[in-house]
Amino acid sequence: MSYANSRIPASAQSGIHEQLLRRVERHLAEPFRKPYADYNRAAFTASLERWNGTAPLILDAGCGVGHSTIQLARSFPDHWVIGIDQSEDRLNRRKPYPQALLPTNMVFVRADLVDYWRLCCDAGLTLARHYILYPNPWPKIGHLARRWHAHPVFPFIPRLGGVLECRSNWHVYIEEFACALERVTGQEIVPEEFEAPIPLTPFERKYRDSGQQLYRVICDLGPAACAPLPEGAPCLP
Repeated sequence: MSYANSRIPASAQSGIHEQLLRRVERHLAEPFRKPYADYNRAAFTASLERWNGTAPLILDAGCGVGHSTIQLARSFPDHWVIGIDQSEDRLNRRKPYPQALLPTNMVFVRADLVDYWRLCCDAGLTLARHYILYPNPWPKIGHLARRWHAHPVFPFIPRLGGVLECRSNWHVYIEEFACALERVTGQEIVPEEFEAPIPLTPFERKYRDSGQQLYRVICDLGPAACAPLPEGAPCLP
């Protein structure tokens, strides 16, 4: 199904995947020991080089071309905002403001989120806000394991605390994200429909202007709302 020039993810799956909770349970029970890539270690260090150590942290996870990172930095001038994306091409694309007018309380870093999230946990960082905006939905039924909430790294995400917000134009993704987050944190998580009067990303603007319904999960995880991982679960360097 499509509206104007934008397409809703097409999938044979209309509700929460029957294997989702089984995967989440397995990831909670088994340590995730994937070795860190050196470039991700370097990216993590670079993302904090200009941080003063006291400003609240905001992570824009999978920031794409970075428009959302810029808007977040302008909206929260007393925070340090980190935009992370794996694509150098996306990060280098033209920004909506000249370099001289970009906020100074932000940084763009190329990194793999699977490593970056775990490095944040290893460093004991606590986020004030955490955004996962319009991630690749991987809508085919067989692609469940590629969605963030079914990935082995997912239990690390709530450990970072703060206000976590995930947005998507596919209701199934948000329903699943809420279900997985509820299992990991023990909190009641309610997904919701929302409007975007000031779109944070180009995708959000395109989806909104195409008449699509948008969905999100917002959860205040606090500094330690998530139950600890099993013994030995933190990833080894």
